[in-house]
Amino acid sequence: MASISFSGSNHALQVGVSHGPISAEFHLPPERPETPPSPLSTVPFPRHPDFVCRKTLLNQIQKKCSVPGSRIALVGLGGFGKSQLAIEYSYQIRPESRTTWVFWIHASNEARFEQSFRDIADQVKIPGRQDPKVNIFKEVENWLRNEKKGKWICILDNADDDEFLCSLPVVEKGTLGRDIMNVITKPLIEYVPRNRNGSLIITSRSRAVALRMVHYRDLLEVKAMERSEAMEVLERQLGQSRESQGSHRLVEALEFMPLAIVQAASFIRERGPRYSVSKYLRDFQENKRKATRLMEAEVVNLYRDSEAKNSILVTWQISFDYLRQTKQSAADLLLMMSFFDRQGIPESLIRPQPEFKCKTTPELIDDFTGGDTSETDMSSEFEDDIMALRNLSFISISENSSFFTTHQLVQLATHMWLNKHGEIYQWREKFINNLYWEFPTGEYKNWEKCRLIYPHVRSAVSQPPRSQTSLLRWATLLYRGAWYASESGNVADVRKMASRSRKERMKVLGYEDEETLASSAMLAKAYSLEGQ
Repeated sequence: MASISFSGSNHALQVGVSHGPISAEFHLPPERPETPPSPLSTVPFPRHPDFVCRKTLLNQIQKKCSVPGSRIALVGLGGFGKSQLAIEYSYQIRPESRTTWVFWIHASNEARFEQSFRDIADQVKIPGRQDPKVNIFKEVENWLRNEKKGKWICILDNADDDEFLCSLPVVEKGTLGRDIMNVITKPLIEYVPRNRNGSLIITSRSRAVALRMVHYRDLLEVKAMERSEAMEVLERQLGQSRESQGSHRLVEALEFMPLAIVQAASFIRERGPRYSVSKYLRDFQENKRKATRLMEAEVVNLYRDSEAKNSILVTWQISFDYLRQTKQSAADLLLMMSFFDRQGIPESLIRPQPEFKCKTTPELIDDFTGGDTSETDMSSEFEDDIMALRNLSFISISENSSFFTTHQLVQLATHMWLNKHGEIYQWREKFINNLYWEFPTGEYKNWEKCRLIYPHVRSAVSQPPRSQTSLLRWATLLYRGAWYASESGNVADVRKMASRSRKERMKVLGYEDEETLASSAMLAKAYSLEGQ
C-alpha cells in the first residue's frame, strides 16, 4: 500500500491501494447565527381591496383578542366570510402594533399544518430548523413561549377536523413524517401555546370542533351579512352602483351570503353588457335546475385559499360529505328537511315516528310492541342529529326550540346531491308521508295545527312522488290542503290543490270513487269561490 500524508491547516491521507477499513471525519464549520428578523406577518393573502367592513364582527374580534392569552373561534358555513374577516383583522392589527407577529397556519389537514409550522420556523429563523430529525412543532412552540420574542397572533384557518388537531396522531394513519410522529407527545393544537403574549384565532365550519379548542363564550358565529353590507358587496363587485329593486331582490334571494353574491356578480360581470342583475335573478328563480347551474359555477378568487372552492354549492357539498362520514343519520335528516318550506319547520314533521304510525289497520296497530325503549332511543338520536346540523350551521332553531329553519341555498345543495346520486324520489316520498300523517282535515278544530303545517303542504304541490301508495297519500294531502285553504280564503290554492288531487285520484281510483268525487266537489267549490 502506498500512501502520502498531508499536514498544515488541512490534515489528510491519500491511499493508493487499501485492503482494510478506513474511517474519516469531516469537520464542518459551525452554523453561522442569523440576524433575527423584525416582527412580520406570514398571512399568505393580499388584503382584499373590495372588502366590506362588517364592523360588529371586527369589533368583537378586536375586543376578544385584546385579552392576553385569548383564544377565539369564528364559526359558520363555508362562504360566510370567516377567513376574510381573519385576513382583514390581520391587516388592521399590523399598523396599530408593529411589534406584533402574525402567523397563518393552514389547518385543513396534517401536511399543511406541518408545512405552516416549517414556514414559521423559516420566517423567525429558528436555529437547526433544517435538521430533518428536529421536532419542528416543539421548536416553534418554544419560540412562541419565549416572551422576549414579543406579542404574536396565530390564525388557524379551516380547522374543521378535530381528529388530527385534538387527538394524539397515529403513525399508521398520519401524513406527517414518521421521525416527527415519533417525538410528538401531545395533540397538535397544544403546540400553539396558551400564554400571555399570544392570541389564537380559529376559523371553522364546525361549532363542535371549535368548542374542543375554545371556551363557548369565545365562539363568534359568523352568519349572513346585513342587507346594506350585502348590497355594498354587489355594488363593489360589479364596479358601479346598483341601487335598484332588482339588486335588492337578488341579494335577498341569495340570503345575504358573501360568497354567493361574489359568485353571482362575477357571472354577471363576465357576461355583460348582454347580461344583467335582473336576468340573473329571473334565471335563478325560474327553477331549481337553473339555480343549481348558476350557483355551481366556480369563479376565480385571488383572495381565498387555493384549496378552497369558489362555488357556494360546492363549498357546502364538502361540509355535507363530512356530515355523512361522521353522522349519517343527521345527513339523512337534512336531506328530508330540504323538501319542506325552509322556514318554520315544526319538530313534529321531521321527528322519527313510532312504527305503528306507518301501519294502516287496527289489527296491525294492536300488534305493535315497540315499547318505550325504542322511542327513547329514537328521541335521543334525533336530538343528536339536530345538534350535529346546528353545529355545522346547516339549520337554526327557533327561540321556543320547536321550529327549525334552513337556508334556501342549503336546500339547493342537498337537492343537487340527491339528483347526482339518484335518490330524489326516495326522500320525496318520506317527505310526503310525514306530511300525510301530520296534516289534519280542514275542520275548525284543526285550524291551529293546519296553520303551522300549511306552508309545507304548499311546497308539496309541485313535488309528486312516484309510487302509487305515495301518490294516493299525496292526493289526500292536497285535498286536505285545499279544504283548509277554502276555509282560510286562499282561493288560488284551493283550485290548484283540488285540481291536482282530483287528477291523481281519477287516474288511480277512477271517476266514481268516493275520494275522487270529494276532490271534484272541492274543485267545484274553488270555481264557485272565483265566481265561475
